[in-house]
Amino acid sequence: MVMKPLVLQGHERSITQIKYNHYGDLLFSSAKDANPSVWYTVDGERLGTYSGHRGTVWSIDVNWDSSKLVTGSADLSAMVWDIETGKSLQKYSALSSVRSSNFSYCGNLVCYTTDYQMRHQPHIVVVDIRESDSRPALDFVVEGDTMSKPMCSLWGSLDQYLITGHDDGTLAHWDIKTGEMTKKVKHHTSKITDLQCSADNMMLLTASKDKTAKLFHAPTLDFMKAYTTERPVNSAAISPIRHHVVLGGGQEAMDVTTTSTKIGKFDARFFHLVFEEEFGRVKGHFGPINSLAFHPNGQSFSSGGEDGFVRVHQLDKEYKSFKMEY
Repeated sequence: MVMKPLVLQGHERSITQIKYNHYGDLLFSSAKDANPSVWYTVDGERLGTYSGHRGTVWSIDVNWDSSKLVTGSADLSAMVWDIETGKSLQKYSALSSVRSSNFSYCGNLVCYTTDYQMRHQPHIVVVDIRESDSRPALDFVVEGDTMSKPMCSLWGSLDQYLITGHDDGTLAHWDIKTGEMTKKVKHHTSKITDLQCSADNMMLLTASKDKTAKLFHAPTLDFMKAYTTERPVNSAAISPIRHHVVLGGGQEAMDVTTTSTKIGKFDARFFHLVFEEEFGRVKGHFGPINSLAFHPNGQSFSSGGEDGFVRVHQLDKEYKSFKMEY
């Protein structure tokens, strides 16, 4: 597929996560520099940055009405921002690096997870942003002897449970009221790097360093499909309008010399959701892709890479008219 992308240049270091807002007119990006950014998707203009963190910003999320933003950072904090003014509204301190952060469906609750660092066990924390103090509504420890640290997290449908993906390839459900683990499956053999849900929150797509992305039924964690590549998958997204998934990743720079030259390719790869077959690739990045996101209308997608660029690709007529033969 040949497409002329918008290239968003503004971060000094590699991109960690990108997210569209609910309407798709804004794109939010976080990177290993301390300044999360917001961009217009129509022309790639940067609206501004959110300054206040003092370390790598690992995760970013926006609530449903595009009024607030949450970021999780290696400076041992998660912060909630006013999107329009760029002011920090709330800061939640942690004992270790905050790896993932997400708004609930209603936008009133924020979930964030912390790393296993400096002998501090990883925590999963839920806070109510309407409360003026920063005490958590729910805070529980992920026991290190039974499970590894959570790498990414999502809210389940109707905010009834939390889903976490772990360093050892485990997927888990957590009860939002008690903090108990209700389900646990392990279909990956290595670290889960990304979790994304379908538009209706019923399907869950995982990306992993074991060179696969896998599709699960989100409420039950039943395994459904697998998409296999020959390099680590850092991110995977489900199209909101078609039965397609896009995978991105690539061999990390320090591993490239130890493997064959073909593996280090940094394309975004399109697979059919049902048939698990690859049907297209989009080139562009000079390093591994770290984050992928489909536009809410399904007509374009964006990728953020280790090279520090965010690329917004409009999907062409050839893609829109494509039908898998079966």
